[in-house]
Amino acid sequence: MKSTHYTPRLITLRRVGIGLALVGTLAVLSGCAGPSVEEYAQERPQLDLRQYFNGPLTAHGMFTDRKGKVVKRFTVHMTGKWTGNDGVLEEHFVYSDGTTQERTWHIQYLGDGRYTGRAEDVVGPATGQAAGNALHWNYVLALPVDGRVWNVRMDDWMYLMDGRTMLNRTAMSKFGIHLGDLTISFTKGSE
Repeated sequence: MKSTHYTPRLITLRRVGIGLALVGTLAVLSGCAGPSVEEYAQERPQLDLRQYFNGPLTAHGMFTDRKGKVVKRFTVHMTGKWTGNDGVLEEHFVYSDGTTQERTWHIQYLGDGRYTGRAEDVVGPATGQAAGNALHWNYVLALPVDGRVWNVRMDDWMYLMDGRTMLNRTAMSKFGIHLGDLTISFTKGSE
């Protein structure tokens, strides 16, 4: 019977190998992480939702599936009203297939660029952090799909381009699986 003995050097090499594998895995995972909103702190113009989402706005957008195919287009007519740090944003969607949808956001400014929001079809609170010209907004949307409701995670980035125009890109996922993206262009004022 042959006995197997591990030398301390062999055990150390295995531990180093496992350690390097873990470090490599963490590096890959952190490389997949998106930007931090603080990276935009010096960008101008400064985004303040209380100013931008105040009064009438119009937005045009599209939903693309995970392959990049445009599945649906839409126009949104909005009106925002703020009283101090509390805002209401009423949205009226008209989709390319003729369907319509209404959503009312109740948004609160918490200070230091932080926001929270609620809407009837949003599960729990939405949370947002603004810095410079950017806002990173996260929430779960109860989305009707083929007679069922899916709770879809929305990873939302907004970028103020100038005093009138803001661009929005949202990644949609469920159980960590990328479902598609929303792309929206907002224009302050009405059409």
